[in-house]
Amino acid sequence: MAAVVRRRPSDLSVCGVQTDRMGSQVAVLSDIHGVLPVLDAVLAEPEVVAADLVVVTGDHASGPQPAAVLDRLLALGERALLVRGNADRELVALARGEQMDIPDEVTPWAAAQLRGDHVALLAALPHPVTVEVDGFGPVLFCHGTPRDDGEVVLVDTRLERWQEVFAELPPEVTTVVCGHTHMPFVRLVDRRLVVNAGSIGMPYGRPGGSWALLRDGSVTLRRTRVDIDRAIGQLVAESTYPDRQEWADYFLRAVASDADALTTFAPRDGRRDVLLRPPFS
Repeated sequence: MAAVVRRRPSDLSVCGVQTDRMGSQVAVLSDIHGVLPVLDAVLAEPEVVAADLVVVTGDHASGPQPAAVLDRLLALGERALLVRGNADRELVALARGEQMDIPDEVTPWAAAQLRGDHVALLAALPHPVTVEVDGFGPVLFCHGTPRDDGEVVLVDTRLERWQEVFAELPPEVTTVVCGHTHMPFVRLVDRRLVVNAGSIGMPYGRPGGSWALLRDGSVTLRRTRVDIDRAIGQLVAESTYPDRQEWADYFLRAVASDADALTTFAPRDGRRDVLLRPPFS
């Protein structure tokens, strides 16, 4: 089983759930999106193997190898702490037959591949999660933002938007780790450190598995290089998703650049509202 978390009602609304464990070396992965070959390559990294805790900040299985990825994460046992992402919610809804807008072609297929225990696991995932990490104090792990797993913030999001997103966080939470946008970055937001670990399965900008390491009060962004042709070949051989070749060629090769992604995501971080606001309003 993944790491157990417990609820603390006093600060549940802003910090979600908090673990009973502390970590001195924490590996952060995100947005695996059902890509097992790259996940396995990252999990084999010596510093990931040595980590006290492997936190995965959402969107675990919505992709061409959903069941295999969830089984691999579960095999990590108590070392793994899984956080809910928006795609995890969507998989649960579709697997349970709920009506919703279909986000893409692979998601309904992936939902149909899940066993009952997979659906139960995804349905029970917390968001956000706060963990005590040596050298950092309480670190909040989320998918989009602490308040919304589907909200978009970017490396160049304006300060006012960040302040709005973090408005209800207690001052002792000075580090926030997120995912969702598939592009790694580290930046300060009015003295609070923000980390995005990037994406394992659907990277924008450059291929390979992006992840982050929290150790001794410092954050390091890492990228695991993989043989992309071999990874695609393995995925195509092991998945039964009908469009797996086209999907893998596009996402594993990182055809979309970070500039493409920033352009696409930018209207969703609130900047468009500012641009459309009448002068002196």
